[in-house]
Amino acid sequence: MPAIDDHAKAAWNTLAAVRTQAPLVHSVTNLVVTNLTANVLLALGASPAMVENVEEAGELAAVAGSLVINLGSMSAARTEAMQSAVLAADRNGTPWVLDPVAVGALSYRSEVARGLLAHRPTVIRGNASEIFSLAGGDGGGKGVDSTLDPEAAVGAAQRLARSTGCVVAVTGKIDRITDGDRLLEVRNGHQMQTRVTGMGCSATAVIAACLAATRTTGFDRLATTTQALALFGLAAEHAAVAAAGPASFQVALIDALFNLDEARTLAGVRISPPPSESRPPAP
Repeated sequence: MPAIDDHAKAAWNTLAAVRTQAPLVHSVTNLVVTNLTANVLLALGASPAMVENVEEAGELAAVAGSLVINLGSMSAARTEAMQSAVLAADRNGTPWVLDPVAVGALSYRSEVARGLLAHRPTVIRGNASEIFSLAGGDGGGKGVDSTLDPEAAVGAAQRLARSTGCVVAVTGKIDRITDGDRLLEVRNGHQMQTRVTGMGCSATAVIAACLAATRTTGFDRLATTTQALALFGLAAEHAAVAAAGPASFQVALIDALFNLDEARTLAGVRISPPPSESRPPAP
């Protein structure tokens, strides 16, 4: 019998913690994906709250287990609500995740994102173009889509992690996650994810749920972020088997998250350091 991978065991423990605790995840997120994000969180075992008005965002963020700030839908009012929520999270030590949707491609949200970095998000998750741009480069993004391979943004991710003190996750065919020193890869996921809107946004929410559930148990932000992405990618693999196309894939993904069990997790999670021969040089 092959040995059970330690990363897979840790991922299962994290998922079990989410299901036991049902943490409250406050999401100020993209209007296009609010329903999907909420259902993903419910299927995972978390409790979603999609409060985005400035009158209440800070109040909820102060008591939530974690906070998601997603820049997919922007306006002056939503920016004010985001800032209120982040300030409350900062004051209360609440882990929060920044999803810098289309940063680099659009100037207003790029300015907002850089301002939010001053409040030191726990994790930043984006595609290669977004992360490269947020680190100060020209990511060349095409709207919300990346024009860079995740490997090309690893150096930028490491620099961004070091300058902000955050964990940075660059997601794509292979997810790469770094705290500026350590680097891990996740090789779970399926091509069908690129055919349904909100997959990245949903992955961000899963990260937030896992952070909320593990924040008091030897909190390792890099490990938890990596485990969350592996769980989400593994669910996508199972969903693709059951799906006839993008629409049924979205439904099947929610079911797959709900049905992830210990056996599937231990057998399917694929987390590892990068191969030494392909490890990028220190920037």
